[in-house]
Amino acid sequence: MFFLNLLVNLSLKRIMAGLYIHIPFCKTRCIYCGFYSTTMEQKKDRYIEAVCQEMTMRPSLDIIKTIYIGGGTPSQLNGKQLHKLFKHIYNIYNVDNDAEVTIECNPDDISPEFVEILKSLPVNRVSIGIQTFSDKHLQFIRRRHSSTQAINAVELVRNAGINNISIDLMFGFPNETMEEWQTDLSQAIKLNCKHISAYSLMYEEGTPLYLMANMDDADKVKPLDDETVAEMYKTMVNCFTTAGYEHYEISNFAKPTYRSRHNSSYWQRVEYIGIGAAAHSYDLRSRWWNRANLDQYIEQVESGQLPVEESEDLNISMQYNDMVTTALRTCEGISMSLVRQLFGDYFLQYLRRNSQKNIARDLLEITGDYIHLTKEAVIISDSVISDLIYL
Repeated sequence: MFFLNLLVNLSLKRIMAGLYIHIPFCKTRCIYCGFYSTTMEQKKDRYIEAVCQEMTMRPSLDIIKTIYIGGGTPSQLNGKQLHKLFKHIYNIYNVDNDAEVTIECNPDDISPEFVEILKSLPVNRVSIGIQTFSDKHLQFIRRRHSSTQAINAVELVRNAGINNISIDLMFGFPNETMEEWQTDLSQAIKLNCKHISAYSLMYEEGTPLYLMANMDDADKVKPLDDETVAEMYKTMVNCFTTAGYEHYEISNFAKPTYRSRHNSSYWQRVEYIGIGAAAHSYDLRSRWWNRANLDQYIEQVESGQLPVEESEDLNISMQYNDMVTTALRTCEGISMSLVRQLFGDYFLQYLRRNSQKNIARDLLEITGDYIHLTKEAVIISDSVISDLIYL
């Protein structure tokens, strides 16, 4: 049924707010990363050709409001490959004149020459994966850049006239001290970027870091204790909000008017389409994802087939659960009137009834039409969200 609907949609105009394109190539792999990536750099040209072909095969879209080139490491593409990619995007899709266009970059890829390439593209937002300003921790997670390169990368992009810069940070490294984290926070604030995303180090199954934490010998990595990680998170929130950043999502901070519009679409029940190996798509009623294998992805597209690996239709309870798990991550929270409009009184009453326990514990509160996390609840948001899930 899904593929029948997809084929019908090929002839229909539909509004799709977000376009994500996955560039899986990395020069080297970081030990913590759970995203699909590959070091087979010799296949970049063929992959970009396949990505362009997949865009042609996908349904027509009315308006693209955000474009996000993620990875992997998109900054590993050269100028010719990037120009081909963007030319095809703008040939295929009706991109809004005010579209937010983001590309992820590694600091060590950002040279004066690469910045000139960025200036020739419709990119107006750059996300730089700094992770930490500690060379010791950078070496531990196998990042290719140094703290000096990270700082210089931000200045190179800014001097090129791209002011909408986001940086990624991590905390909770093994043996990391609060003083080290505060040094990272101070340096991040000093850079004065428009947006900061910050996450605790995750030990995802299947990653080298996960294996290092589950070894039996003396080389075993010991994760930082939960209490220290929680204190680091609270310190971060206080530092960034004091510095004028809006804490608009659990892991995201923005200067006024500089929220990530693309990422916000994930949390606000907006449709998006994913192009490339392992990319995910969502149209409110269903979601599907492409093959997480470079060769299989390329071969399937070259044979004229959509590279979908799996899909699922979303019933009403699944759609409700999606809203809860995404909207509650934001500072606004869940709109009760929207729950009633989309899912009916039954689900609204379920939401209100299951919120009472955490309202009494000062972990949830109601402001006008919205149910949202309190400041104290953000650090344990998963358990609060689970109480609202429809089982």
